[in-house]
Amino acid sequence: MDAHAWALRGRGRARRAADSTAMAVAARAGFAARGLIYILVGVIALQIAFGGDGGGRQADRGGALGELAGKPFGSAMLWIVGVALAGMALWRLSEAVVGGAGPDGSKPHKRAAALGRCVFYAFVAFSVLSFAAGERGSGSGSSDRHTDDVTATALKWPGGQWLVGVVGAAVVVAGLWMSVRAVRQTFREDLRTGAMSQRTERIVDCLGVTGGAARGIVFAVAGMFAMVAAVRHQPGRAKGMDDTLRSFRDLPAGPWLLALIALGLAAFGLFSWCMARWRRL
Repeated sequence: MDAHAWALRGRGRARRAADSTAMAVAARAGFAARGLIYILVGVIALQIAFGGDGGGRQADRGGALGELAGKPFGSAMLWIVGVALAGMALWRLSEAVVGGAGPDGSKPHKRAAALGRCVFYAFVAFSVLSFAAGERGSGSGSSDRHTDDVTATALKWPGGQWLVGVVGAAVVVAGLWMSVRAVRQTFREDLRTGAMSQRTERIVDCLGVTGGAARGIVFAVAGMFAMVAAVRHQPGRAKGMDDTLRSFRDLPAGPWLLALIALGLAAFGLFSWCMARWRRL
């Protein structure tokens, strides 16, 4: 191999290394942004548990963005969060195209899951950036109202009841899957535990189990409400994240149960920050 070929090969390696570094930065920023949103949702839900309506704020992404916008430098923070989530979408896209980390990262089901997450985070990033740009209805709209509108539209379609029911069942399964994976601590496969102290590792495990289980429970309950809406053909029975969380408050020992879920969501936010620091990419 001549000198020119060696130079081209070296430049190719350098370019791939730079691309890998850029994707790692994008992913870690995305995890940090996701963590911030979940922490704010958890704080609002905790206020709802013991403080009435939470000051009129929604315990969902829109409420978290509104809370963030009201802070000093809130507008700049919104742009940063939106860009970071866009980075997360790009990283998930790269996983779908070239495969993720680990021996199973290139398997078809892993790539398909990465593509689905890419679409989700692209949508979330767009809504946050639209909100930052002044379109307050896009990023901060009530998840409950949006869920009602989408469910009502779907129920009008031929076979709409079946569609809503199947989607609701899928969300229930996804929520239970999240909780089971959290309890089994499968997230440890993606963490650089060797870079942690034993005390830090125990804390991260606790946050991952608690946060992942709480997040999965919220998803599963929201899916159950969607199934009820399909069976009864009543779109108002479907609930977004805010109404789903408030439904816990209506149960026996409701405020305390909602408080536990709220703390769990905040724990998932902290766990996302740990992922930003120690995720294997």
